[in-house]
Amino acid sequence: MKAVLIDDEEGARIALRGLLNQYCEDVEIVTECSNVPDGAIAINRYQPDVVFLDIEMPEYNGFELLDFFKEINFEIVFVTAYSQYAVRAFEVSAIDYILKPVEIESLKSALEKVKQKRSQSNIMQRLELMKTTYKGDDVRKIALPMSDGLLFVDINEIVFFEADRAYTNVFLNNGSKITVSKPMRTFEDILDNRLFFYRPHRSYLINLNYIKKYVRGESLIMMDNNIIVSVSRERKQEFENLLKELRLAV
Repeated sequence: MKAVLIDDEEGARIALRGLLNQYCEDVEIVTECSNVPDGAIAINRYQPDVVFLDIEMPEYNGFELLDFFKEINFEIVFVTAYSQYAVRAFEVSAIDYILKPVEIESLKSALEKVKQKRSQSNIMQRLELMKTTYKGDDVRKIALPMSDGLLFVDINEIVFFEADRAYTNVFLNNGSKITVSKPMRTFEDILDNRLFFYRPHRSYLINLNYIKKYVRGESLIMMDNNIIVSVSRERKQEFENLLKELRLAV
């Protein structure tokens, strides 16, 4: 795996480089940078698999690195002395968050997550390529990335999706709930041509076939599994019109 180190503290880079060189033989450090702009240039040049990124740096902080890219095609491991940024780190889909001074077990754990994610991503890319050879209605299953591979689920068995920061909870008609490390937008794009999937709220993507009850006054939907989802104020009229068009309401 190719790695880029971005940290304004030379001592921190030396320490991390030493650990990677000594304990992680499959990692090649292609370059090191002391600030975010140089880091962005290096990432574009070397196309690394993983970026070890400090947060507190002069001029630009680590989170602002993401502003330099339209698409993030590398994994991010934040390496910082400040624990208060942990939640935000995972909100931007970082693969891991390591506190300084870096312990080797934490580093190995982060790299193992990178390896698993790369393997899953390669599989997902191949599946997406296969999917483009079919018309949307011919695709009957969707692949959900799991820790040990992929779970293929019939689209008609999905009751709804629920956004959970950088993750998505998938609720099935057998009562099970599966959490996957993909943002809900991924599934919305895949199911874009499916008439019976609708996003009534930024946190939900529902299968209209599983609506049990709609409470118009409170803008609430009860699904067949008795879980309540909300309809946003902006989508309320659109949603009610959709129900009428699909002859699900009068």
